[in-house]
Amino acid sequence: MARTLHLSHRRSHFPSHPHHHLLQNPPNISSTSPSSSFSPPHNCSFGRIFVYNLPVVFNQELLDNCVELDPWHSRCRALSNDGFGSKATGLSGVIPEDLVPAWYWTDQFAMEIIYHNRILNYKCRTMEPDSATAFYIPFYAGLAVGKYLWFKYRWKDRDRYCEMILKWLQEQPHWNSSGGWDHFITMGRITWDFRRTKDEDWGSKCIYLPGMRNITRLLIERNPWDYFDVAVPYPTGFHPRSDSDVLEWQDFVRNHNRKTLFCFAGAPRDTIENDFRSLLLRQCMNVSGLCRAVDCAGTRCSNGTSLVLEAFLDSEFCLQPRGDSFTRRSIFDCMVAGSIPVFFWHRTAYLQYQWFLPSDPKSYSVFIHRNELKNGTSIKSVLESYSKEEVKKIREKVIEYIPKLVYAKPKEGLESIKDAFDVAIEGALKRIKEQKQFGHKWK
Repeated sequence: MARTLHLSHRRSHFPSHPHHHLLQNPPNISSTSPSSSFSPPHNCSFGRIFVYNLPVVFNQELLDNCVELDPWHSRCRALSNDGFGSKATGLSGVIPEDLVPAWYWTDQFAMEIIYHNRILNYKCRTMEPDSATAFYIPFYAGLAVGKYLWFKYRWKDRDRYCEMILKWLQEQPHWNSSGGWDHFITMGRITWDFRRTKDEDWGSKCIYLPGMRNITRLLIERNPWDYFDVAVPYPTGFHPRSDSDVLEWQDFVRNHNRKTLFCFAGAPRDTIENDFRSLLLRQCMNVSGLCRAVDCAGTRCSNGTSLVLEAFLDSEFCLQPRGDSFTRRSIFDCMVAGSIPVFFWHRTAYLQYQWFLPSDPKSYSVFIHRNELKNGTSIKSVLESYSKEEVKKIREKVIEYIPKLVYAKPKEGLESIKDAFDVAIEGALKRIKEQKQFGHKWK
């Protein structure tokens, strides 16, 4: 819950009985119309995607009411620039000057908007549903539920949008012919925000609603035991404009002078007994000159500061405990900066992002079981046991995978390099195509 405390809800003017929206024909809003430069896809070996043109209540209307999406402050800046947020400032002298325009203060929950804008211009998009392998549902489920996670809203408020979209889908012929098996959706929060089992509990019950179970769901954190959950990278601040941006950034982080052995960016949880983050901070502060600590209490590490990026750029390794859930955006901030992640839970990355990370965890990361630290193991000693050549080899693997961890700025993608969006969409198409070929589905 704490991860969303400053990013969640505000009272909405959404009508208490909004189902009249479903009786209207889907409007042709500009944000979901094909671009004038759209051309038929070629060499789409995994198939083509049809994008539903949903009623605006499921996407554009949420963006139009961005000032009401959070009970503490407006979300309009965070969701601007097609989901990339405001342009990053204060990076001059930290990164190469010609790469500064490729950096934004991107919100960790903006994934739905980024994917929607990209997929409208995707090379394998089709305007003919009968020729589609997969159907994309551009419903901003994360933004919709985020409005109702806080204060005294009822479970009915948190479930309303999801119930509406399922009702709309059940009126679509291609949905009915497949039962949702060839449909996929982006849900820009962690899976647990959509898995409420009791009315009084946290989140919505969207994933448990009838009709949702067969949909492939792209989320920033998955349930490792649910086949239909696919974890995709959290959005970071780096959005390359071209292949050359990617290559220049990789060279920059490869050759950057790293002055400290390891770093940790995070806030201690003083209210939690035996808080693991406090343990990491103590180990960091006890090895003067070898570790850089960034205390993220309050809003000191929120979007709009270069402190975390500088710490990751200057460190050989970065400590990555679990966040408020098992994952945290910091994993990707760390790796994009060319720092080697140190994990303490397998579910933080190894059981999450299989499409985007190397299959061998040891090739790109270090694992220290949390209990070893609690029993006195020194992080410094573990990390110093790696030779310079071993560190160089592991870092090179991290750098190799950076393209798969970032979301490119152009709506058409990069020239030849595949980014996280490309990997996710091709993966979704491939699994849906295989399901159709081998009949792996239930009614």
